Amino acid sequence: MNKDKIKKVVKKSYAKIAQNNGCGCSCNCGTYSDNEQISKSIGYSDEEISIASEANLGLGCGNPIAMGEIREGDTVLDLGSGAGFDCFLASKKVGETGKVIGVDMTQEMIDKARSIAEKNNYSNVEFKLGEIESLPIEDNSIDVAISNCVINLVPDKEKVFKEVYRVLKKGGKIYLSDIVLLEDISENIKNDEELLAGCVGGALLRDEYLSIIKKAGFEVKILEEDKDISKRQYQGIPLESLKVEAKK
Repeated sequence: MNKDKIKKVVKKSYAKIAQNNGCGCSCNCGTYSDNEQISKSIGYSDEEISIASEANLGLGCGNPIAMGEIREGDTVLDLGSGAGFDCFLASKKVGETGKVIGVDMTQEMIDKARSIAEKNNYSNVEFKLGEIESLPIEDNSIDVAISNCVINLVPDKEKVFKEVYRVLKKGGKIYLSDIVLLEDISENIKNDEELLAGCVGGALLRDEYLSIIKKAGFEVKILEEDKDISKRQYQGIPLESLKVEAKK
């Protein structure tokens, strides 16, 4: 499947998720209780879920907020921010002197996130429509970047990490959770639209993924590898949730 078709499939799927408040993984979820259960299983606390429950769509494969060293006054960038769940959690950490910027390519997600931000008076959070392969962000302007189960959805992953490297300040870090493969998968799986949108079809092999991050110039530290997520959410497909800290 070509890159343009992949983007259309992903955008259509996540527009639907935004409208229906459902998750995008390969499980059967979509209610608040389902979304809450999924979030707990990937590392979110009850307190975090309660802070931004409206924005919790049951997406993600980890908790980059818990992994990341986010400080008061930081400027934080969320790649593929969805309805803003991680952005709103980060906003509590950066405080009034900091700023959180969420970038997402799906207008429906941006609209939903902006609506939640306005409703709950999140004055230090901004959402921008854009692709993470071409970030609408200035060079050397970000202290911490985060991403939660999004980069696997993008056809050109090398370009994503080059862009992240560009916008981070020297010494800045990205904390990410993403789905990576432990074994190769069939072409049928790679071209299955549901599995593409469900974070499987476009996933890379683990070592290839890590190599791309290093090639972009980052120092890479593996924080955790969750293999059990395969049984919990992905019907035993040979994959894991990889949690990484990468420093510029």
